[in-house]
Amino acid sequence: MPDDSHMSSYLANERTFLAWVRTSIAVISLGFVVAKFGVWIRELAKQLDPLAPAQGTGRSMPVGVFMMALGGIIAVIAAHHYHTINQAIDKGEPYAGKKLINGVTIAVVFLTLVMIAYLLSESSRI
Repeated sequence: MPDDSHMSSYLANERTFLAWVRTSIAVISLGFVVAKFGVWIRELAKQLDPLAPAQGTGRSMPVGVFMMALGGIIAVIAAHHYHTINQAIDKGEPYAGKKLINGVTIAVVFLTLVMIAYLLSESSRI
């Protein structure tokens, strides 16, 4: 059983891990919605004009799958980070995960650029 001085650090680490898990679930869920968006648009177009030729899901499927994969990767990285922090707490060494923060920031910026490019390319088709 850890002593009281470390207990708050362990609990804070667990809360941080759970926040990362919630974030990964949100990214996975949003990815699912994006992936299904092309299917929904195709079905709506078919209802509005049954004679229109059937089209694929466009770019929404690969973008959505990428987002779902990113959410899974975030969960794996969060678990690794959680264990790294716990080991640092056990040793009594301060640890700040700059790699995790920088990596997630870069991934979010990249995802933002992909989504902007996707929306601009889809809006030019309409």
